[in-house]
Amino acid sequence: MKSTIEELGPTRVRLAIEVPWGDLDHAFGEVYKELRNQVRIPGFRPGKVPNRIIDQRVGRPAVLEQVVNHAIPEVYSEVVRENQVRVIGQPDVEVTKLEDNQVLEFTAEVDVAPKLELPDLGELTVTVDDVEVSDEDVEQQISVMRERFAMLNAVERAAQDGDFVSIDLEAKLDGEVLEDGSTSGMSYEVGSGQLMEGLDDAVRGLSVDESKTFETALLNGPDAGKTAEVTVTVRSVKEKELPELDDEFATTASEFETLEELRDDVRTRLSRTKTLQQGAQARDKLVEHLLETVEVPIPENLVEREVEWRNNAMAQELQKAGMDWDAFLEMSGVESREAYDADQRKNIEEAVKTQFVLDAIADEREVTVDNDDLSAQIMAQAQRNRMSPEQYAQQLQQGGNIAEFVADVRRTKTLAQLLEQTTITDESGNVVDLEALRPKTIQADAATEDADASPADLESADSADSSESADSPDEDTKA
Repeated sequence: MKSTIEELGPTRVRLAIEVPWGDLDHAFGEVYKELRNQVRIPGFRPGKVPNRIIDQRVGRPAVLEQVVNHAIPEVYSEVVRENQVRVIGQPDVEVTKLEDNQVLEFTAEVDVAPKLELPDLGELTVTVDDVEVSDEDVEQQISVMRERFAMLNAVERAAQDGDFVSIDLEAKLDGEVLEDGSTSGMSYEVGSGQLMEGLDDAVRGLSVDESKTFETALLNGPDAGKTAEVTVTVRSVKEKELPELDDEFATTASEFETLEELRDDVRTRLSRTKTLQQGAQARDKLVEHLLETVEVPIPENLVEREVEWRNNAMAQELQKAGMDWDAFLEMSGVESREAYDADQRKNIEEAVKTQFVLDAIADEREVTVDNDDLSAQIMAQAQRNRMSPEQYAQQLQQGGNIAEFVADVRRTKTLAQLLEQTTITDESGNVVDLEALRPKTIQADAATEDADASPADLESADSADSSESADSPDEDTKA
């Protein structure tokens, strides 16, 4: 078998492959076996029809067509493997020559991962924000805790912002009550804006057993986009009474005996959270630096396929929710579908570039993935998806995503190694020690390992902010 590879561009090649007739014996055998079980010819038992009779009955051209369709994927995969071509996506195949009992020739054009020129990665530096925990940050956390221990007391007055009301709702469209358009005894915080547009204005000022009708746009269901008339009736009004901020509150809300001890603990927890955010920020800035310094051509077909896949997946989700694109864009605060598509394309291109760069670095450094790496990532991803490691692993296998998962683990490991050798300083010039981000709940013998906090360990810090509850488990425990 002969093959040549022609570069059509930085991310696309054409494979020209010539297959001697003798190399098609396996394909012929499989095709004839399938046809013997399909055709019924008088005088021959099922499965015992000679090849020449099958050629006569089915037609030699039809047999050759099936042989070609059977052989090309196997031959193509063998050529790709032997030449170590890093293909992306499915090839465009064209049979250029087919002579019976002589030769099969075909070409395959396919997108490939680009060959990148990597810069010197020996001295990497990034700057992150300072860790600053203000008195206002601490008091905000204390306020969140007070909210949790607040009492609701019934009052005989009109509802106002901050009150909790029990309400009945009835939605009508063209005078008819909508299916599933009524409910009773719903608890709602006035002024939260969490249910439907116009509800807060309607409830505000109503006393017990008073009603008001307002108009609001339906956001989901078969009538999404239409305007319905909603009648709200207040059944009870309760105001929130916060506990006194004193030592007794500290004892009730935590394991501490004094309010000052509680404040000190909150400050420590916030500092740890912000330190984790430093690590996540360092990871993101390191990726930004790599994308700025490495020229990465992108296969356009790859981006188009991903955009199409995501749009189809989103369309299915919207359909399940009874929404259309216009309602979704309005709810998301996006100006137009064009703006949404442009932002999505930008995110996809950055993700693709990041994968290519990390793959190239992993190849250069010969980064490998072992069972410990895979097990750690499976456990981490299973926890994030709230399932057991066994369930997550089974999901990967059933979805045929094991190869991509291994590739992602390799990229994560590569980025962790880069982050380990990067000099990280804050805005004040202080060096940030990644060792401080290592979970302290790891067994003692793990301290001798060379794996610092990985990008996956820092993912939880991406969404961490000052609104996190101060009485939640600390970051060491969560890690």
